Order: sequence, then structure tokens, then C-alpha cells
Amino acid sequence: MNILVTGATGKVGQTFIQRFLSGQNEGTIRAFCHNRVVEETDRVSIVKGDISNRSDVQKAMDGITHVVHLATCKETPDDVMDVTVKGLFWLLEEARECDIFKQFILIGGDAAMGHFIYPYDIPVTEQHPFRPYQGCYALSKVLEECMLEQYYTQYDLNGCCLRAPWIMEKDDFKYTLTFTKDVFGGPRWCDLVDPGQAKEYAETETVPLLRDPDGNPVKLNFVHVEDLVSAILKAIDHPKAKQQLFHVCMDEPVDYGEVATYLNKTRNLPSVNIDSKFHSTWLDNTKTKLLLDWRPKYDLAKLIDSSWDYARSADDVRKILYPG
Repeated sequence: MNILVTGATGKVGQTFIQRFLSGQNEGTIRAFCHNRVVEETDRVSIVKGDISNRSDVQKAMDGITHVVHLATCKETPDDVMDVTVKGLFWLLEEARECDIFKQFILIGGDAAMGHFIYPYDIPVTEQHPFRPYQGCYALSKVLEECMLEQYYTQYDLNGCCLRAPWIMEKDDFKYTLTFTKDVFGGPRWCDLVDPGQAKEYAETETVPLLRDPDGNPVKLNFVHVEDLVSAILKAIDHPKAKQQLFHVCMDEPVDYGEVATYLNKTRNLPSVNIDSKFHSTWLDNTKTKLLLDWRPKYDLAKLIDSSWDYARSADDVRKILYPG
């Protein structure tokens, strides 16, 4: 088994490589890197290049049996089509033409379903139609899934898509709830209140309690990186994963009201209501649990406690490589 990992230096890529190498998995990893690189070992090699360049992709795919495709762009219109359309296209072309190729695993995103922009009256399953919100990132998530599906139809390619919501690691979740300017992702709470309030809320570690247009606490989907990587490892060469789409998320979405209550009870932190136009969404992971025999280990309490209890070492500098 020779696995090409794109986006290998990101949080998912690094965790996947560590878990693959430390488990009972035989095979090697080839990291397709652009700017940053991973550490090379006897089982990890590096190919540097541009994913939108066919010759670079051909070099990276030489002798590869599996692909775990993690490389993506956020709201960067100048790059998004090169990475998520051309890059994926060249990878799939090499995969379908290779006699030894076995499986293509794409990590998708719930942006294709509108995240928490649109209201849903029922849980969102893999059968729901696409409903991307405005912007190039959500569009790119739809295009990726559509392209992979067409390779199933046209060439009977063995692949699967693991559609994930917001991915957390270390103290990420704590920093999604800060009123400081280095908030991780959105909403950007400091912009939703006046500067004086933002400063006070940051100093007191006040927890934002996000509410929908009807005044109800918003429910938003998350997954911890360890749970996502567990699903990737489950999907590799799994006979029931062929040409399937899976939701990989916590069993229940994170309820901002429950977050505020838990942090007040366990850490005596205050909360403040934040009115919004956002809506609750409940991603259903039943299919993933049924077909892959996968279970998430992180629930609300574990997500919160692991984030608040995380202690960074001096060489573990918090970096935000993109806003989300």
C-alpha cells in the first residue's frame, strides 16, 4: 500500500500520517507538498510540486495505490479552481489510468450543504441535494464531489467521499468562542458587539451564545480531527466504502446553549446572547456508523474539556493558516 496524501502538512494530514504509521498498517506515505513539508522517514517521502500542474501530479502519483485528498482552498478565488478543480482532475486522471491503483478518498465539507446558512427542518443526510452558500469555497466543495461521482460513472473508479464539518484539534474549539481578534473561524464575535464590550468579554472569557432568528440556540456541526482520521482509516480498502458518500461528524451538533451552560457549570464562565441570521443544522452520521462500523469518540463534554485543558508547549505555537 503506497498512499499519496495531499494537504499533508495540515491538521488532518499530519494526524493521519501519525496514526497510519503508529498503527498496524503496512505501507508507505508520500506527501505531496507545495510550500510547507513534513518530516521524511523510512516510510514517509516527499514530492514537492504544484497540484494544478499535470507533470507534478504525474510524478507524485507514480507507483501510488491509494490517495487521501485533503488539499483545499478557502475563500481564495485566485487559487481555488487550480487546486480544487484542476488538481483533483489531474489526480483522478492518473488514478484511472493506473493498473495498480486501488482507492481514492476525498475529504469533503459540509459547506456543500450550506453549513448553517440555510434552515433545515430535518437531519441532513447524504441523500440531500447540494445547497452551497455564497462564495467560492462552498462551490468548490460541490465541484469536488460531483467530479468524483462522475469518475464512478465513467470509469467505475473505486473512491469515497468523507464529508466533514468544522474540524477541531488541540485548543481550536476554545478559540472559536473568544471575543479576541484571533478568533478561530467565524462568527467573528468581536465584530458583532461594540469594541468596549468585546474587550470586556475577552477579559472575562465570556462565552457567546449564538441564537437563530427565532431566538433559539444555534446547533452547529463539528468533528474532532481524531474522529475524522479514524473514519479515514476505517474507509481504506473497506468493501462497503466503494463509491459512497459519508457524513463524518459528532453524533449531535454542538448546541451553543448547552456550551454556555456547561462552561458556566464546570469553569464558572459567563455567557452573552448573540442574535444572528444563522440556522441550526443536524448532520446525520448514521450511514457512516452502519457501513464503516465507525463511532465518534468526542461528544460535547469531551470536545470542550479537551480544548480548555490543552496546554501548549513553548514550541507549539498557535497558527491560523486560514480563517476556518
